[in-house]
Amino acid sequence: MRRTDPEGHGPVRYGPVLPGDGLPVLPELTAVLSAAADRTVQGPVGGGTDLRDAACGYWTRRGLPTAPDRVAAAPGAPALLVALTAALGGDVLVPRPCAAWWAPYARLLGRPAFHVATPAECGGVPDPYALLETVRRVRAEGGDPRLLVLSVADDPTATVAPPEVLHETVEAAAAEGLHLVSDETWRDTVHTPQATMLLSPAEMLPGRVTVVSDLAGALLPTGWPAAVARFPAGDGGEALHARVLDVLTALDARVAEPVAAAAAYALGEPGPVTARRAASVALHARVARAAHSAVVGAGGLARPPQAGRHLYADLGPLRSALAARGVGDAQELEDFLTSRLGTAAPGGHRFGDDLGALRVRLSTGHLLGGDEEGADLLASARPWELPRVQRALISLTSVLDDLRDDAQRREPPR
Repeated sequence: MRRTDPEGHGPVRYGPVLPGDGLPVLPELTAVLSAAADRTVQGPVGGGTDLRDAACGYWTRRGLPTAPDRVAAAPGAPALLVALTAALGGDVLVPRPCAAWWAPYARLLGRPAFHVATPAECGGVPDPYALLETVRRVRAEGGDPRLLVLSVADDPTATVAPPEVLHETVEAAAAEGLHLVSDETWRDTVHTPQATMLLSPAEMLPGRVTVVSDLAGALLPTGWPAAVARFPAGDGGEALHARVLDVLTALDARVAEPVAAAAAYALGEPGPVTARRAASVALHARVARAAHSAVVGAGGLARPPQAGRHLYADLGPLRSALAARGVGDAQELEDFLTSRLGTAAPGGHRFGDDLGALRVRLSTGHLLGGDEEGADLLASARPWELPRVQRALISLTSVLDDLRDDAQRREPPR
């Protein structure tokens, strides 16, 4: 198929954004931000006392006791990852696929980013044996792997790493002397928390794990950039924290004071915030299940979604039907589905996957219609049955079913 906008392909600036929740901003958050709108003095690099104290409480409630002098805040998780990568030095290891924003920041600093295959059970965490082999190969070729970035609740695959798989990977990383950055942006969006055990690598290897969380995952709108990092205790964690603050200072990467006030309020998890989060997670879980059924029903492949606001689909089994439409790789699949669905559908190559693989991330937020139209979602007892949500799901199902029917017609007679 002909690409009508060649400039919109490939460069980092055209990469996929963090999936939004498709809901209007929580009024209590708006009130807090508005009340702080007259704060004209810049806050300190790394975050003020209120924000860092709130982050400590947030992590302590999750079994990770934290001191304020081991916390740093920044305007979004990418700034923290840039600072951590610069502070730690060496080469970077990431799973394949991984969040779209991880690898570009290593390359920005002139550091190689090596992708490692994930196990069959989940994404977000490298297979431990593949990790060991990759580390040894990189060192044999003169590289210096020091940093492993992983995610227990993953974007893009929407899976949660089982504790036993995570433990094996953490042990392998520890044996090779790697520092781990655990991106826990989506940990509070697990669809069935009562049936899904989520553990942080910081619980398993407390001295060598820095936890990073972008608050746009579950607490703030995506347009209010704020993220927090939790550093290990001990001298190593103290030195790393200091180096990261140096980098953030050089970048002048400060959280805007009104956003910092809203972030501190959200991290405190008052009733309105937790109620909205629960409603949002339940809504996206329901829509993700419907999207998963559409993909699998059409003959595609996808792990059942367990967290987040997205679904990672493999349409490889429909390759013959897609080829007839001029689709032969992930970029062309992105173009095709974005055009047919009317919403962004980033191909797997955006997440470090093979260009030739016909994989794509589908966002449940886009199926809901967008933030501006989200008020009725909150007012409805069964928001997934609203006409516009049903129309979006029917559109997705129709596109996929057309591909399935075409693929079946193209199968050779038996």
